[in-house]
Amino acid sequence: MGNGPLKVLGSVLVVQLLLGAALLTWAAQGFPLPSFLRGGESAPTVATAATSATTGAATKRPDRFDGERAFALLREQVERYGPRPAGSTASRRLAVRLRDQLPAGRFEAIPRHPGLRNVTGVLPGRRPAIVVGAHYDTEATVPGHVGANDGAAGTAAVVELSRALRRLPRAERPREIRFVLFDGEEEPKGSTDFYRDGLRGSRAYVDRHAQQVRELVLLDYIAEREGLRFPREAGSDPRLWAQLRAAARTVGTARLFPDEITGQILDDHTPFTEAGIPAIDLIDFDYPQRDSPEDNLDAVSEQSLDAVGETVYELIRRRAAR
Repeated sequence: MGNGPLKVLGSVLVVQLLLGAALLTWAAQGFPLPSFLRGGESAPTVATAATSATTGAATKRPDRFDGERAFALLREQVERYGPRPAGSTASRRLAVRLRDQLPAGRFEAIPRHPGLRNVTGVLPGRRPAIVVGAHYDTEATVPGHVGANDGAAGTAAVVELSRALRRLPRAERPREIRFVLFDGEEEPKGSTDFYRDGLRGSRAYVDRHAQQVRELVLLDYIAEREGLRFPREAGSDPRLWAQLRAAARTVGTARLFPDEITGQILDDHTPFTEAGIPAIDLIDFDYPQRDSPEDNLDAVSEQSLDAVGETVYELIRRRAAR
């Protein structure tokens, strides 16, 4: 019985050591709450985590692109303006709204196409410039096409990128950055040749500005709710695409950009590549609701839009510093 106090003291020390080890383990895991306090377990999504290309670990993305605000603009285009074929009243009303959202926003008329106009903005700097673009018109040949993914998503991302990138100090973005929302990407009614009749805004922009542009990053189908994935489109510049994938690894979205190539797609980057300007097209063309009335708010997500926005922000941040 004379050893009783020593046994108690030994037990206390053991408990303290065990508690200390448990606390260290908990801290290393970021002090996670138990599932009954956080509503149960859920798998990481593109909104909160992505798989590291090198370790397979979940990594939290930086938060410089406001996905919530971008998605609000996507929603506004769909709900307030509805179908927005090139030259329509809805499209022209939307163009005014978009111009007011871009830095130094202005219209550029599209020659030989009365009523059509590109919407442009700029963060001044050294030329040749980087262009970040999307198209803001919707299908003219598909009744009821509101283009949540095909038009509204890319447009919303370009506007939000312009807002995020203007917060960068001028010393960190000496390269001029242009934001261009192309009109007339979709072919008009009665057309039988997309290449001949579509891409009206991007053709006009290249005709006018080719000598002032170093490269183009085009955003098209980027907010698909399910199965978002971007193999390199065959017409996209391999070196610039490699820079995009490097940016994705940095921000934790590498799994969206596999080391694969898909077929060439005619899109607003095509006039740029034909003019010898490096360009890439972020387009998940394997989109079940493509060119249909089902390309609506049910088919897109804020999380997908945010993941792409963060990736492109990182790419442009790096490219603008050169």
